[in-house]
Amino acid sequence: MASRVKKFGKRVIGYHESVPVVSVKDWASHISRDPKRDAREYLESLFPILQWITRYNFGWLYGDVIAGLTVGMVVVPQSMSYAQIATLPPEYGLYSAFIIKHVQDNHPGVWEGPQIATTVAFISGIIVLGIGILRLGWLVEFIPAPAVSGFMTGSAVNIVSGQVPGLMGITGFDTRAATYKVIINTLKGLPGTKLDAAWGLTGLFGLYAIRMICDFLSRKYPRRKRLFFFASVFRNAFVIIVLTIASWLYCRRRLSASGKYPIKILQNVPRGFKHVGTPNIDGELVSALAGQLPVATIILLLEHIAISKSFGRVNGYKINPNQELIAIGVTNLIGTVFSAYPATGSFSRSALKSKSGVRTPAAGILTSVVVIVALYGLTAAFFWIPNAGLSAVIIHAVADLVASPSQVYTYWKVSPLEFIIWLAAVLVTIFSSIENGIYTSICASLALLLIRVARPRGYFLGKVTLYLDSTTKSQPTDTRDVYVPLNPKARLMNADVKVIPPAPGIIVYRHEESLVYPNASLVNTTLRDYVKEHMRRGIDMSTVKLSDRPWNDPGPRPGHDENAENLKKPLLKAIVLDFAAVSQIDTTGVQTLIDTRNEVERWTDAPVEFHFATILSPWIRRALVAGGFGTGAPSSSLPKEIAAVVPYRGDRSDYAAPEKSDDIEEQIATSNSETSISSPAAPIALEDTPFFHLDIVQAVRAAERNALDTSDRASVTGSERSTSKL
Repeated sequence: MASRVKKFGKRVIGYHESVPVVSVKDWASHISRDPKRDAREYLESLFPILQWITRYNFGWLYGDVIAGLTVGMVVVPQSMSYAQIATLPPEYGLYSAFIIKHVQDNHPGVWEGPQIATTVAFISGIIVLGIGILRLGWLVEFIPAPAVSGFMTGSAVNIVSGQVPGLMGITGFDTRAATYKVIINTLKGLPGTKLDAAWGLTGLFGLYAIRMICDFLSRKYPRRKRLFFFASVFRNAFVIIVLTIASWLYCRRRLSASGKYPIKILQNVPRGFKHVGTPNIDGELVSALAGQLPVATIILLLEHIAISKSFGRVNGYKINPNQELIAIGVTNLIGTVFSAYPATGSFSRSALKSKSGVRTPAAGILTSVVVIVALYGLTAAFFWIPNAGLSAVIIHAVADLVASPSQVYTYWKVSPLEFIIWLAAVLVTIFSSIENGIYTSICASLALLLIRVARPRGYFLGKVTLYLDSTTKSQPTDTRDVYVPLNPKARLMNADVKVIPPAPGIIVYRHEESLVYPNASLVNTTLRDYVKEHMRRGIDMSTVKLSDRPWNDPGPRPGHDENAENLKKPLLKAIVLDFAAVSQIDTTGVQTLIDTRNEVERWTDAPVEFHFATILSPWIRRALVAGGFGTGAPSSSLPKEIAAVVPYRGDRSDYAAPEKSDDIEEQIATSNSETSISSPAAPIALEDTPFFHLDIVQAVRAAERNALDTSDRASVTGSERSTSKL
């Protein structure tokens, strides 16, 4: 009963198998050979600390302590500075700035900034954590480095322009508006510069001066390089301390009657963790944030992965994007308990840790200790920190994120289109907004990817013979054939090298992309047009009446002998397709090859062999076999349509695969035997698909031999017919 049901099912779906191919079972067996082991490794990967904590030693401890304390000294003033960008109190933070502005502009007075920032951290943390747990970190690979650099450069310019007014004490306009508006208003407000500029400009000058002096001394006295390095590292803390002391000395006796000081200072900073508790997540607030959450999440993903890859590249280790996303997701979820703002990796502090000799993530514990000590023991001193000094710290830190001219020029040298994407991201960020800049870079990158898939390069190939291991130029001892474009582009190869076309009647074509639905029609058009232009038409159209011609073939121009011109061209015998660059093929791609085969055979009015070289995937082989390629079976016995969009209810043979009959098997066997005679079998080639070859050289040679044998057989048949007539 089961066998009958199975046979009935095969008849329904038109199942037949002329040659063995890879199966879904084979694919499934490679997903997981040991599910229990894979599940255990997955769980262990969620807690990477288990991989190094048991090997922790005092050498690592020394490096982690130095790095942790060093970063802690930097993170305190920087964190308070970044809070200004987000329009939050000093104990809050950074990347929720434009989101807070969006919500407060559309819902004024409904939610406070801290609640908005915490909600963004909570929702984006869940999203990022989910992406990491589901192992979808590969999604970030769709955004190329120039797009990330463009966004970061535009964002840095945006942040710097927004902090310059605070540095100069200029007020009276919205510093969170579009970057170009802030720059224009800042220039207009220069005459209204206040006393704050004395602290801001002095602090900014001091930061750059200390760094330049320490860099100079490090080069001059290399033995004391580490000493000067730490002196440079502590410049943020040093400058803030000096500016705070100066602010205290100047402002402590100058409190006005209205309760204001002559310059803007932080004033009261709450001591300790005042905002610890269950996060207050308002459903209406989440709805109001819905349109801005994607861009916030993208920022978390892009910056952190970019930083991780950069330091992995420098220090010789490979990152796991999924684990990085899990870490960021957990950080933001736990941070909401402390009413934290959205957090991601920091390039400057990561670089600082690396240069300080960090060995393990345990250094973060020491950094946390420094932050806690500052929260509980130094908040009184924070009262006198000048806001202009914090603006100087931000400008100094963020300005390094702007891409250098040499970096931008590298984008242009490698890929001018990616340079345009970089430029578009920067300009849109400056003249519109950060979120629009992100969307522009992502959409432009995806559009470029689709264009490259839909319009890939493809070349008709010819042969170049290389002489190897020759004792003299006149007596080569070894040669090797390579196939290159018939018309190589400039600066691709020596212009003096002559490319030899394939034998008459043979076409060799290399497709440099997966053969899938966006580009399938391009392949068909390219091959069809080339055949019609360079190969002989099998039917003498000069004998066909004008009324019998199709509408798209009106005939030759006046004064031209159509048949004479046609006879000058060779008759197409075989098309060789180099699949070395094809990693995928889909149903549309196979149908396109079938259409191409039908169209060129209709043009030549004779069978045309299709040879395939360098098929690297068993699934590509399976798909081609399903389309009737590889076995050498005549096209008359093969389907003309493999995937009918609209099923045709007429003659089934026109679109469905034929039943596996003895006649077809005999035709395939005959073709295989003929091919095997003219084409010596390779040690690892499969005999059931003789038209699939290991490399392009073997494929062309087989096509040329078969074409020659066909010509010989045709001439013999013709002479026999002539004799019989006589």
